[in-house]
Amino acid sequence: MPNAVLQEFDLIGETAGHVWRYLQENGPVTLTRLAKDIDAPRDIVMQGVGWLAREGKVTYYDGARTKRVGLV
Repeated sequence: MPNAVLQEFDLIGETAGHVWRYLQENGPVTLTRLAKDIDAPRDIVMQGVGWLAREGKVTYYDGARTKRVGLV
């Protein structure tokens, strides 16, 4: 794999760790709030959430108007 791709994977993995810690400290939040509060580009934050979802570490909560994400 090209070095740039490996760096992107590292960034997504590191951001997934930030997301996990944020959710551990704050509980379930909307994806909008999560993206605003994590210091990373929104698309990388969403990929970090996907990484955690793939590992079975997050779940989604449907509300009346919003969807929230939290730790399992």
